[in-house]
Amino acid sequence: VQLQASGGGLVQAGGSLRLSCAASKPTLSSYAVGWFRQAPGKEREFVAAISGSGGSTYYGDSVKGRFTISKDNAKNTVYLQMSSLKPEDTAAYYCAARPIPYWSGSHNYRAPHEYNYWGQGTQVTVSS
Repeated sequence: VQLQASGGGLVQAGGSLRLSCAASKPTLSSYAVGWFRQAPGKEREFVAAISGSGGSTYYGDSVKGRFTISKDNAKNTVYLQMSSLKPEDTAAYYCAARPIPYWSGSHNYRAPHEYNYWGQGTQVTVSS
């Protein structure tokens, strides 16, 4: 499956953005999807993840309460709604997918190596 991330841009602190991750095949309901971000000189950081059905969601500590991940399987798209943005949210954001319907205890949704497919990054810049 090919993933296409979009929706990044420049926003002031306190503002909002919605990122989209569109999949090439109509099979996203069978894939768990995650969002990661990477700032220059830093490691790739887990942001959020969602199960195949969309019924289970997970968030990194730094974004909990501000970001919301959702899934529209009919549109084959995963969204990341980002609110109350901070300058430290500035990074390239990547979506990734793994062909499993849900995250079990044997999978670590926080680890980049758990994902089989990656989209290109979309840049988010938050000005102070």
